[in-house]
Parts: sequence; structure tokens; C-alpha cells
Amino acid sequence: MPKHGKRYRSLAEKVDTDKIYSVEEASKLVKELATAKFDETVEVHIRLGIDSKKSDQNVRSTVALPHGTGKTVRVLAFAKGEKQAEATEAGADFVGDDDMVAKVDGGWFDFDAVVATPDMMAAIGSKLGRVLGPKGLLPNPKAGTVGPNIGEIVKALKSGQIEFRNDKTGVLHAPIGKASFSAEQLAENLAALTKAVEGAKPETSKGIFIRNVYLTSTMGPSIQVAV
Repeated sequence: MPKHGKRYRSLAEKVDTDKIYSVEEASKLVKELATAKFDETVEVHIRLGIDSKKSDQNVRSTVALPHGTGKTVRVLAFAKGEKQAEATEAGADFVGDDDMVAKVDGGWFDFDAVVATPDMMAAIGSKLGRVLGPKGLLPNPKAGTVGPNIGEIVKALKSGQIEFRNDKTGVLHAPIGKASFSAEQLAENLAALTKAVEGAKPETSKGIFIRNVYLTSTMGPSIQVAV
């Protein structure tokens, strides 16, 4: 296990590891602990009461954070004909069909999110599945990134919609803003996320669904939160 530096240890001393902080307290403290020279991302880590080895217990959905993530999302939209104009008008940064498939297949990855109309999925799946899949960028109806209403999908991503999903250990990780956000903005984004996670609870998950919640900044220690 790597040893933490003096700066991290001094910050960690400000966190009572025996305490479960209220959302308000944690939102203020995570800002105080974000002392890096850049605007740190604030993340939430949620341990879920699921068996991630069972496909019917995995959690995957989207949520529109009321204050966004603080990050500018570069959206690539795969669409044909008039749907291209719809995507462009909605704010997509890059738009195309087979030409864009070829560009990505050639190794271009200057984007953060990918959306598509249903008629593009055959080409995307066959040619880009192996490159977009491992990066978590393959458009998927469950993630809200495939649909005929391409303009609405693009607008949602641009305004702060994020996808969340558990990892193989049953823990869900998601950004809820930046250290420069107010404590109130972080608290409201956290509330929106936890409500969406609760709403995505699999029917086969028994017992306590949300087990533990931790708030942390990029370079700071984690804070356990009561939600």
C-alpha cells in the first residue's frame, strides 16, 4: 500500500474516521480539504448491496445533476441526414456518420461522450465496439445515449447529465462537481445522484441497498456521508 505524503496526512487528520457526516457537513469539509493548485473534482463512492457477479443485479442509469459537473463535455454524435443538423443545433461538438466511424476507427479520441441514432448502431457496434467498449463510451439505450431524439440526448449531456454504473466490486463512482462549487451545489448534486441510484435498485437486490457513501476530492481524503 503506497504511503501518503505529509500534505495528505495533515488533511486526513481533519476527518473523524469514526464519524458519519451529514451531507451539509461533508459538502463543506470536502471543499476545505481540496487544497491542490487546480480545481479538484468532487466524487462520490457508493458501496451497494448487490452481487455484481449477477447480471440482473448490476446498476446502470443516468441522472441530470442540477448544477452539472463543472466539466465541459465534448460530445460526438453519430447521425445521418437531417439528424446531423439536429445534433449540431443541440450543441454536439463533432457530428458525422460513416466518415466519423472511420475517423474513430483510425485512432481519433478527442471527445468525452458518444451518442447515436438507432440506425447508426450496427456500424458503430461492428467497427467501434472493440475500441469504444473498453473506454465505456459505446452508445447504449440504458445509458440514455441512443435514441431518435438525438438533439435532446445531446442537450442532456451538455447540461450535466452523467451516467453511473457499479464496478465489479459493487461500488459506484461518480463525479458531482468541482471544489469551486458551493457546498449547497455539491449537496444538491449529491441528493440528485443518490435519489437516482435508489431508483435504479434491481428488484433482485435484497437487504440494505446503499451500504456506505463517501465523498472525496481528487487529492483529498474520503469522508463518510449519511444519506
